[in-house]
Amino acid sequence: MAELNISERQAGDVTILDLTGRITIGEGSVALRTAIRRLLSEGKKNILLNLGGVSYIDSSGIGELVSSFTTVKKEGGSLKLLNLTQKVQDLLAITKLLTVFDVYENEDEALASF
Repeated sequence: MAELNISERQAGDVTILDLTGRITIGEGSVALRTAIRRLLSEGKKNILLNLGGVSYIDSSGIGELVSSFTTVKKEGGSLKLLNLTQKVQDLLAITKLLTVFDVYENEDEALASF
């Protein structure tokens, strides 16, 4: 079972987190939370999560996405999603969360939206 790997890159004032692996209860969702909190503490408030490499998200992972979204918003920033796999997109659609998040398929469009 692959854990979550997070690599970070900067595009202007947007921080892109490239996620690969699984966002599940335990390490995956904690890793995501820790990364988001660290960015906020560094004053990086525009965050783009590239989920192209995420094979699986469980309900805990979904909860973590929502909680990260709320935390970032509270700090006056925005959190957006990029490159959802079909599986993840279906999951967000079922949970009615597709309407909550700004979701993009194209990185340039996503970056321009901040």
